[in-house]
Amino acid sequence: MNNSMALIIKFVTCLVAYALGLDLFFNARWTDIVSFSILMTVVSYFIGDRILLTRIENKNALIADFLLSYTVLWIFGSVLLNNYIQIAWGSIISAVVITAGEYFVHKLLLGSHPDRDPIRRTAPDRLAYGMEMSEENELLKKE
Repeated sequence: MNNSMALIIKFVTCLVAYALGLDLFFNARWTDIVSFSILMTVVSYFIGDRILLTRIENKNALIADFLLSYTVLWIFGSVLLNNYIQIAWGSIISAVVITAGEYFVHKLLLGSHPDRDPIRRTAPDRLAYGMEMSEENELLKKE
């Protein structure tokens, strides 16, 4: 249930973001906006949420989602809408809106995993090492 709700939130967020970003600077059709939204929803869900969110923390996954949404719209938008300079501004606006929506999606997805305890989780550079030290009590045998 949480995965389907996350996909719905992602799709609605992408629709709003691309409607703002593409209609603000371009005369984009609704078919372009819906196709960009479907593409970004699927790509962001599988790359950002299924792969990255389970391996890195929420903040890093948000940064990766921002960069992913910015580059996807900039690359495909510049090809389809035939404008290389203005698409950057539309991409930035859309990426900011999508990242704000991703915050709530990540909160929903991380809350649904009971094994993702933030206390037990450690980053790879902060591993907890244990060390045991003691003195040898019977070093010399007494006869």
